[in-house]
Amino acid sequence: MSEPRWLITNALLVNEGRAFHADVRIRDGRIAKIERGIAASDDETVVDASGLWLLPGMIDSQVHFREPGLTHKGDLTSESRAAVAGGITSYMEMPNTKPPAITIDALEAKYTRASEVSAANYAFYMGTTNDNLDEIRRVDPGRVPGLKIFMGASTGNMLVDNPETLDAIFREAPCTIITHCEDTPTIDANVAAAKARYGDDIPVELHPELRSREACIKSTRLAIELAQRHGSSLHVLHISTADELALFQPGPIEGKRITAETCVHFLHFDSRDYLRRGNFIKCNPAIKHAADRIAIVQALADGRLDVLATDHAPHTLKEKSQHYGAAPSGLPLVQHALQCALERVFDGDFPVTTLVERFAHASAKRYRIRDRGFLREGGYADLVLVDPNRPQFVRREDTLSRCGWSPFEGETFRSSIHSTFVNGRRVWHDGGFDQAPRAMRLEFAVA
Repeated sequence: MSEPRWLITNALLVNEGRAFHADVRIRDGRIAKIERGIAASDDETVVDASGLWLLPGMIDSQVHFREPGLTHKGDLTSESRAAVAGGITSYMEMPNTKPPAITIDALEAKYTRASEVSAANYAFYMGTTNDNLDEIRRVDPGRVPGLKIFMGASTGNMLVDNPETLDAIFREAPCTIITHCEDTPTIDANVAAAKARYGDDIPVELHPELRSREACIKSTRLAIELAQRHGSSLHVLHISTADELALFQPGPIEGKRITAETCVHFLHFDSRDYLRRGNFIKCNPAIKHAADRIAIVQALADGRLDVLATDHAPHTLKEKSQHYGAAPSGLPLVQHALQCALERVFDGDFPVTTLVERFAHASAKRYRIRDRGFLREGGYADLVLVDPNRPQFVRREDTLSRCGWSPFEGETFRSSIHSTFVNGRRVWHDGGFDQAPRAMRLEFAVA
């Protein structure tokens, strides 16, 4: 069966620092031509994209899709479909599943499953523990995006807190190290003090003080010190405080060995929102204060923060409705992440070209992803058409994540996702799924 052939006309393309009008021809899953005034042939479907923005498909470098072992919350099918509906065409998924992906065999099992069910292109991080250094040494850097280290006890039993093990991983890592940075002893002391005062009735508004800025910056400094000592390639995830920003260099991502990422919810929410959202914005690291949010937005604009991701992490309504101490941390975000980030564009915080750099180009560069993340002739046709003039009101009943809710419920975004193409197939269009996906395993160039 031949692949569909498309011609997208009259779009405003946003790519590599430019916004310009052009047509795009898609053949055999790739971009065949970018040019103004391409004449349509009889064998292709024409999409008139007048008034729409055409962006490279977003690459989400941090998601938790919950398969295997936690599929009552979400799985590779449900969460990748939600991602495609949000304009995300590729994702990199974290290892803290059940069982965790801390062996090559477990990692490859996830790749096999994704090849069967994923709606978006996929890759999986190798997890690290205090005792899997031999498996880490076996990692092929051309087949995985990186090694994930939980340097704070965020979830499960994957905390790496043995100093000798940490040093060895940074010394011997065959690929980029990805870190969750929060200092566990600091957090434990904060929680113990809160329990002594409140028992089980700890107010959720205290979350940013318990998962404190001190815990974040102490752990982030340690990761950077280790990377500098060993010359490691380090990428620090979900920066949540203004304090950490001084540890990173502004400017283009090219040539950096130490880079940083933030997430869409840190651009949108701050501590004032706990009163109305409660546990539904409880995540690790915590959403912090308005000054942190403002500083993070600015750091994303100037390149001190290199990458924008989601940290999509669904939990059920029942789980989230428990008291603070029992409610798990994490938010379902992929379906509305691009629209959420575009709000900062509409507010004038940075241009849409900067957003595309942080949410698509930078991940492709940082992880050396082959043939994705840009609108380039010969590259895969991973594309998203955004309607910047069609608002969308977020309703619970429209949620595609298996968890069945969104932290954005009741909000109106000023844009909507018109269509999403994955490898040249229009998988999402006008509020519904269109063609069957043909997702692929991401490939990484070896430095």
